[in-house]
Amino acid sequence: MTLVKLLSYNVRSLRDDTAALARVMRQVAPDVAIIQEAPRFLRWRSQCAALARRAGLVVVTGGRATGANLVLSSLAVDVVATHEIGFSRDQNLHHRGVALAVLRLSGTEFAVAGTHLDLIESPRLRHLDELAEHAATAVPAGVPLIVGGDLNALPGSATWRRLERFGPDAFATVTAAVTDPAGDPGYTYSSTDPVRRIDALFADPRAVPVSAEVLSSDDVRIASDHRPLVVEFDIG
Repeated sequence: MTLVKLLSYNVRSLRDDTAALARVMRQVAPDVAIIQEAPRFLRWRSQCAALARRAGLVVVTGGRATGANLVLSSLAVDVVATHEIGFSRDQNLHHRGVALAVLRLSGTEFAVAGTHLDLIESPRLRHLDELAEHAATAVPAGVPLIVGGDLNALPGSATWRRLERFGPDAFATVTAAVTDPAGDPGYTYSSTDPVRRIDALFADPRAVPVSAEVLSSDDVRIASDHRPLVVEFDIG
């Protein structure tokens, strides 16, 4: 068994309490983090590096070229390959993209792709097709891929169904085994009044989710407008 802890977090361009954000990320102590709405304007590289440093991580790939998506990791993770992919553009809409990395932990290779999809479904679906096309060549055969981030879409939507081509919804897979009849909706937005689940991770069946949690704390409520999603996968 090889376990990898993955954090998905929209950090809202560091416009909130950055000290609280660092505390949240350090407490999680992820092996890998996919970050949405990373800094992408003035001095964005140094700001992204500072975010990683405060979280006890290092920058693997991503940034402005990927639509402000980042992949961060701990020093226990080896980097095999990185890809910074910009999606096709739409007039009057934000530039979108994906930060993709092939990584190795304890001798086992896996890949992650972090993205922040559009508010409009049509470009979301097109961009997911582009992501799948890039992943087909960027991720070696036999290496499990975990895809996710801020989807700006709800479970059951066409966007959600398109994402299921990459594998099952990790949070739903884990919580389906919980006997609590009330269940955990896993709402990630907003951080202060969570009413929607728009952040998620979808994984190749070879990456088996063994735990999943949307975090809630005083720090979470002031660190960003999203709540972070933490999933532990067995990639062995």
